Amino acid sequence: MVFQGHIENGVAIFDEPVALPDGMKVRIEPIAEMSRKTLAERFKNIIGAARNRPDDMAENHDHYLHGTPKP
Repeated sequence: MVFQGHIENGVAIFDEPVALPDGMKVRIEPIAEMSRKTLAERFKNIIGAARNRPDDMAENHDHYLHGTPKP
């Protein structure tokens, strides 16, 4: 059986009432959060913030950042 729940102040709290006998061994493993932010959501404050850049910056960023030759 699998029971769902969450941790609150270091204690496992089940979503539904669960009757398990005292001393029963259990395994609790974290599950990934379903509401993880996408890269676009995490960087929304800086996306499009660059101003006065060359028109070909995306294609030639290594040239502008590191001085490598343009293709």
